[in-house]
Amino acid sequence: MWCVGNLDEEYVERMEDLLTLYEKDFDPNEPVVCLDEKPVQCLDDKRRTIRVRNGSVRRDYEYIRRGTVNVFCAVEPKAGRHFTKVTPNRKKPAFARMLRDLARSYPDASTIHLVMDNLSTHTKRALVETFGEEEAEEIWSRFTVHYTPKHASWLDQAEIEISIFSRQCLGKRRIGSIAALRAEAAAWKRRVNQQRLKIDWKFTVSDARRKFGYSRTKSRINLPRN
Repeated sequence: MWCVGNLDEEYVERMEDLLTLYEKDFDPNEPVVCLDEKPVQCLDDKRRTIRVRNGSVRRDYEYIRRGTVNVFCAVEPKAGRHFTKVTPNRKKPAFARMLRDLARSYPDASTIHLVMDNLSTHTKRALVETFGEEEAEEIWSRFTVHYTPKHASWLDQAEIEISIFSRQCLGKRRIGSIAALRAEAAAWKRRVNQQRLKIDWKFTVSDARRKFGYSRTKSRINLPRN
């Protein structure tokens, strides 16, 4: 189920830009990478857990809060490449270093199509403040950025990636420190990259026009009447 914001021309333009991008054939020279982040609360057991006969774990309901950290999740859906980075927060320096990591992961690409939402840190300014003008320009120029419409993060396939990460890596366990979470995230990333798990995106431009009831010509977007 999707929560759709105000369907105006900007929304349609950005939505169709992304859907057109997703419909293109796989091109290793122009990888499509989707990025998002997730806050994770670190929790420790207050009392020792008990393993019962059938192998399950009996855990006491009390726990200790160890603060909140951030996990960047990025995915190249058609190639099955997965990236995670656990950081103390999601501030500009953390985002800038994540983008630097992504740029270094595709040294031979002519451009990296980067899909992300409109969070205030998701800008070139974050790189400038972290690395300075010269290095920021070098990193930012590697990307062709595609922003989702406002209130439409469902169009970012990284949301699917985060959902998978949450179920497969985090589950219902308690992870008590950033170091432990980094180890768990790294292990999960190795496994899914070995398996080359891909995302099969089905929603197309034609589907969007039919679902939202608008039409489009080369010069005009005809929005549905309220």
